[in-house]
Amino acid sequence: MKIFKMIISGLFAFVFAATIAVPARAYEAGPVTGGGTIVGKVVFNDVVPTRKVIPNKDVEVCGGIREEPLIEVGPDKSVKNAVVYLVEVAKGKAWPAAGKTPELDNRKCRFEPEVQVIRAGPLDVVNDDPILHNTHGYYGKRTAFNMALPNQGQRIPTELTRAGIVRIDCDAHGWMEGWIYVVDNPYYAITGADGKFSITDVPPGNFTLVAIQSFTGPIQQPVTVTAGKPTNLTIELKKQ
Repeated sequence: MKIFKMIISGLFAFVFAATIAVPARAYEAGPVTGGGTIVGKVVFNDVVPTRKVIPNKDVEVCGGIREEPLIEVGPDKSVKNAVVYLVEVAKGKAWPAAGKTPELDNRKCRFEPEVQVIRAGPLDVVNDDPILHNTHGYYGKRTAFNMALPNQGQRIPTELTRAGIVRIDCDAHGWMEGWIYVVDNPYYAITGADGKFSITDVPPGNFTLVAIQSFTGPIQQPVTVTAGKPTNLTIELKKQ
C-alpha cells in the first residue's frame, strides 16, 4: 500500500507541476474588468470502488474494520471533494483576505479536512486525538514535513512553500490519507456534496481548467470566459 501511495503521489506531483507550471512572473493581483464566472458540476459515472480499512491499533479512537469509498459520489453521480482550478493565470483578482491559518487536524484517525486548497504559506498541524499521530506530508517523494504529535490538543506550525500536491499520511496509522493542493493563483474551488463549483471574477479569455480527485487523477479541458457571463461546464472524471 505504501509503495502504491508513493507511486500515485509522484504521478500527481508530476502532473500538477506540469499543469500548474511556474509562470514567467509571480501572480499579479488587481482589478478585473468585465470578469466572468465558471460554474459547473463534476461527475463520476462508473462503479464506485472501495477499500477495506483494518485498524490494527487504537481501535477505541480509530474505529473498527470498515469499507470506505475511494471517491465520494452522490445518487446523481456528483463528486464531492474534487478540486477544480485554472492554470497559468498571470494576472487577476486578489487573493481572499488573510484569516485564520489553514489547519490539518488528526481527528478520530482521519484527516480533517481530507482535501483542502491553500495558498503557499503557513499551515498548522493539530492532533485532536488522545493518541500519537505522526503526520507526514510529501511533495511527490520529497518530504514536506514530518512531525510526531503524541499529545491531545498539540499544534505544530509548518509551511508549504511552493505550488504542488502535498499528500498526507500518518506513519502510525497507515490507512490515513489526505491531500493539500497548494496553488499559485486564487482561481480554484472544491466541489460540495452536489458536485457543483463556482470560480468567480475570471478575466475574459482562454484558459486551461483542471479537475482532480485522488482516485481518478486529473482531467484537463480548455475553457473560454466571456465578459460578464457565466460559462457552464460538466466535467466527467474517469478511472486512470
